Amino acid sequence: MEPPPAARPSVSVSAADTGRRVSVRRRLPSGWLGDVVGVLEFWRDGVLGIRRRDGSVTEVTEASLVAGRVVPEAAPGTRATRRRA
Repeated sequence: MEPPPAARPSVSVSAADTGRRVSVRRRLPSGWLGDVVGVLEFWRDGVLGIRRRDGSVTEVTEASLVAGRVVPEAAPGTRATRRRA
């Protein structure tokens, strides 16, 4: 059974979104799916570079993309509010 059209994942991120915060889902070599959230640093030669909040850059091949979208900036202090005393 096919999912309804609204439930189908789509990639709505492009090279024009460089510098914006994005969330992408990719197919890993194992067949599993993995998510990457961060600032799109570059998109060249079929590879996206996404800078995560820890400062590392994850490279994602365009061919492995399953879904993607631009997301709002993280609210200031969100990470600190998750810590427990």
